Amino acid sequence: MTNSGSVHRSHAGLLSFGGMIVTLCMFSGCERQDDHQVQGYVEGEFVYVASPLAGSLETLSVQRGAQVAAGDPLFALDSTPEKAAKEEAQSRLNQARATLEDAKKGKRPSEIESIQAQLGQAKAALALSEKDLARQQELARSGASTPQDLDRARSTHDQNREKVAQLEADLKTAQLGSRPDQIAAAQANVQALEAALAVAQWNLSQKQQTAPQAGLVFDTMYRQGEWVPAGRPVVALLPPENIKVRAFVPEPQMHALHSGDNVQVLVDGVQVPLAGRISYLSPHAEYTPPVIYSRENRRKLVFMIEVTFDPQVAATLHPGQPVDVRLGS
Repeated sequence: MTNSGSVHRSHAGLLSFGGMIVTLCMFSGCERQDDHQVQGYVEGEFVYVASPLAGSLETLSVQRGAQVAAGDPLFALDSTPEKAAKEEAQSRLNQARATLEDAKKGKRPSEIESIQAQLGQAKAALALSEKDLARQQELARSGASTPQDLDRARSTHDQNREKVAQLEADLKTAQLGSRPDQIAAAQANVQALEAALAVAQWNLSQKQQTAPQAGLVFDTMYRQGEWVPAGRPVVALLPPENIKVRAFVPEPQMHALHSGDNVQVLVDGVQVPLAGRISYLSPHAEYTPPVIYSRENRRKLVFMIEVTFDPQVAATLHPGQPVDVRLGS
């Protein structure tokens, strides 16, 4: 009776211990791990929109959480200095263009008319001196004139001829305008000022920023009236195509994965798994054993993979969400 009672109590104790183990497993997650399912989280690659120039934030056109389309205005900084610089560059360019056109035209019409009048007078004087020279030559042959009178008439004729030649050259120069090298210098000055105006216009345009692509306004870093340093982001955008899932795969499963493989992503509260594709497999392990790559330690190695989605699917995810990724078909 004593032995039989001991055996009975022993069996009862084993059953009680087994029940405790089952109960503990139920609460501690001792269920079998799915080898084709790994854990991960949603990650977003943000587009930080900034101005290359500093200034006071004059207008903030969006709020956090808003959806924007490509080209929508985001913010504007005070552009008073840039507007003044643009107007100055435009004025300098207008002046240089006027100088170039004036150099091409030559002298004014009234100045040309004055030279033409002087040329007419010189031609008349030349014609008169030609007649006087011919008369003195005729008188010298008959002995009725002195050699001095002939020399004087010849000198006057030569002076009038040279005067006509001089005025004709002056008239031609006046009609041609400035020298070619002066015109070339004026043209180079115009081109330099056109480049300066383009820089001023670009600086002015950079004080207003628009959305480079459609997406969610994830955050705004400044408020209206605050000073924004050059290059500091004012708005952080999250385009749908920049949303991805990062998961960590044990080393033994890496050999079966390839870029472009289809996977399913399970999100809490979503009944139907989301379809995604592996876009990246990290070549580096996230954990390295301190001594050797033993079989036991290799099981601790995990490699990061990235999963991307169609933009319509990605827009339903939020950075930081924990997810499960089901590998294979």
